[in-house]
Amino acid sequence: MTAKICAAFVKAQAEIEKAVKEKNNPHFRSKYADLGAVVDAIKPALEKHGLGFFQKFHEDHEGVTVETIIVHESGETLSNGVLSVPATKKDAQGFGSATTYARRYSLQAAFGVAPEDDDGNAASNSAPKKGADHRKPEQPPSEDHEADAESLAQMNAATTVAELVKVMNGLSPDQKRAVTPHFNQRMNELKKAA
Repeated sequence: MTAKICAAFVKAQAEIEKAVKEKNNPHFRSKYADLGAVVDAIKPALEKHGLGFFQKFHEDHEGVTVETIIVHESGETLSNGVLSVPATKKDAQGFGSATTYARRYSLQAAFGVAPEDDDGNAASNSAPKKGADHRKPEQPPSEDHEADAESLAQMNAATTVAELVKVMNGLSPDQKRAVTPHFNQRMNELKKAA
């Protein structure tokens, strides 16, 4: 039975704030909310309502697969399902970047946390301003493969061809070259699902 955890979750979720974008991304001249900002956004409401979370890793040789599990003080648990993020390079840095992205995205999805001034708000406004740079990933690429991990995660999250194309259009030429095979594969998947 999950009645207690569900009741506490609904109360906590109503109190969760947006994640603050405090980190600078010099590559795209924007700010982003890192994993710490997401945890800071959810922790007070969770503690107030007897909730916590842990993130379980599942075997994945191509990247990182994370499952966020919400725990209630009664012992009840609620899984948010799994989220897989491919590692663009099969080394410690590639898997480390994928781990950070997977943990952050899984937490944001589990608790409905959006960064403040989310890009979704800008997308719903009228035509973009002339000359404006609308590429604003949430995580700074300290290396090209970190930007690729972000791009791949955004492509995996796309549910329509239009969303997928929007992700691709927001990338630099180098990023586009790096993710083109995945873009093509995801495009085929979305077309088949339509």
